[in-house]
Amino acid sequence: MTNPAGTAPPFGRALCAMVTPFTAEGALDLEGGRALAARLVAEGCDGLVLNGTTGESPTTTDTEKAELVRAVREAVGDRVPLVAGVGTFDTRHTTELALAAEKAGADGVLVVTPYYSKPPQDALEAHFRAVADASGLPVMLYDIPGRTGTRIAPETMIRLAEHPRIVAVKDCSYDFLGTQKVLARTELAYYAGCDEHVLALRAVGAAGCVSTVANVVPRQVADILAAFEAGDTARAARLQQRATPLIEAMTDAGLPGTVTAKTLLGRLGLPGGPVRPPLLPAGREATDGLLAAYEECVAD
Repeated sequence: MTNPAGTAPPFGRALCAMVTPFTAEGALDLEGGRALAARLVAEGCDGLVLNGTTGESPTTTDTEKAELVRAVREAVGDRVPLVAGVGTFDTRHTTELALAAEKAGADGVLVVTPYYSKPPQDALEAHFRAVADASGLPVMLYDIPGRTGTRIAPETMIRLAEHPRIVAVKDCSYDFLGTQKVLARTELAYYAGCDEHVLALRAVGAAGCVSTVANVVPRQVADILAAFEAGDTARAARLQQRATPLIEAMTDAGLPGTVTAKTLLGRLGLPGGPVRPPLLPAGREATDGLLAAYEECVAD
């Protein structure tokens, strides 16, 4: 089985796809970013993913992306790996962002499938190889066809696994069979990118998760994986089930995870701030539902 218990995955196990905090005026909040990152690490996250979709990467500038990586590195030091989202629909721009992330202090890069243009598989493979060749950082591929319009086919994953710097996958494919095919034939470290799959994917050989829900309940997400690592699969299942109402409220209730995470962070008095357009804040009814699900998840 790939990444068995006791084998250290490349970027940790319980990774948080961290929001990018903004001020009330919508500017980058670096102090908030430092504070949130420090809290996430203190509460059990052993890796952070910055500047991903949850981090509102489509609306942050290249300069802001690099500044956030530097600020978070200052806050957490070398205690946990930092993976920087660099994916765009333009290969040249993506490679530029990868180089900037390396210079800013990232430990790896997250590269999403180029979106909108829907490149065929040979073009996808060429894109990912070009980015992996551009810097010295290890690469986590991001397979999320529901947003990009294009799946990274298992056969393409298997070929890409031959590249020495392509080491991991954030999996939002909703294709358990395809994922298991790749796990059986490669050493790629798979990370569940959908919070409802944290335990299920770990049970078939994944390394861990890249969690949006961990922005607000980092300890609870980390505990699911810790219970599994300890061999207490029954407890791991109970913890996953206990988190299900919050996972549904945050990721499957019609609002993007960025909106729901920032809504809860704001109500909890934690750094996050507003979302940037075209996103809008959650309404009162959605906020009440999120708070109720959160209280259920963290109740003793």
